Amino acid sequence: MLFRQQKKFQLFQVLAAALVSVSCASTGSAPADKNWGSTVSALPTPKAGVVKLKAPVLSFNDTGLSVSDGVTHNGLWGVDSADIDWEFSFDLGATWTRGQGNTFEVKDDGAKTIWVRARDDAGNTSEIVRVRCVLDTLAPLALSVTPQLDGLTNRLQLSGLESGARWEYSLNGQAPWHVGSGPALGILGHGITRLWLRQVDVAGNPSEARAIDLQSPSLLTHEVSGNPLQPSVLASGLQTYLIHGVVVRGDANHVRWEVPQGQMLMSFKLVHYASDDFASYALQRSTVFDAGMDTKRMLAWGQIGLSDLNRNVLANTGPQWRGEGPMTLRLQQHGPLPTPYAIELTLAPAN
Repeated sequence: MLFRQQKKFQLFQVLAAALVSVSCASTGSAPADKNWGSTVSALPTPKAGVVKLKAPVLSFNDTGLSVSDGVTHNGLWGVDSADIDWEFSFDLGATWTRGQGNTFEVKDDGAKTIWVRARDDAGNTSEIVRVRCVLDTLAPLALSVTPQLDGLTNRLQLSGLESGARWEYSLNGQAPWHVGSGPALGILGHGITRLWLRQVDVAGNPSEARAIDLQSPSLLTHEVSGNPLQPSVLASGLQTYLIHGVVVRGDANHVRWEVPQGQMLMSFKLVHYASDDFASYALQRSTVFDAGMDTKRMLAWGQIGLSDLNRNVLANTGPQWRGEGPMTLRLQQHGPLPTPYAIELTLAPAN
């Protein structure tokens, strides 16, 4: 089996002085090796000459979801050998290959053990730098998506997610991608017509994106309520939600959701907004929005627009205010043109 972990670039150096420490956790069905991920000492090399050379410094791109497990889809390693020739071995020193330039590439998927040392023309060598990584260049399969209707909320149930992988969605032609959590994406509204879903494995390989037509007959298109005392209601039980609609001056949108016991509202983000004009938002801990303009009764409030895309407006709100209970959103556009929008809500365990 291959090891799976979006691409997140991390350059880490493996220094060969007296000790070389490499963190490479095994995932799935890693090759059996009881020493995998342990601390390794630099190996003393028999002196072929009279000079002990300085050991090279290695670096590589850990592209996986974890930036320290050594699982990557990029097999290129960098070598800093202080202008001294160097060589590498993939078979525990049985054979050595003279390095060219300042890089070498690991090929063929699977677990790799790599030895590198400096070597001059007189046969003098450095201590051996020994590192390990897992190369995985194979993309995972596309997600399976099953729509289910729960009240006014479309639940897109996701299956086929690989162990350790994560799922993502996009609203704008597959860029940017937003990370989701939980087994499904909950969607309520009528402002967005299409989205894409994909998974990213533990090595950072993305799957093929699956397009979802939000105007399909199998999904509910719901115009978000304009009545603050009868807001549209999100279904409970999910961790990632999208509220989408169209707002215009004088016609506010109102949506209510319930934060379950033991859960917390982690983020409230504007992820799509098609106007240069600002809108105003307000959150009230209530089953209705009856705070009017009284900010003392609001959990959060303010203006929001293009410059606020992907910003968590609750980042500075204390966790004690984001826990169990009802919350109602009011969103109001100040410009004269109808503006499509999408807001992401994420919930997670409180502890």
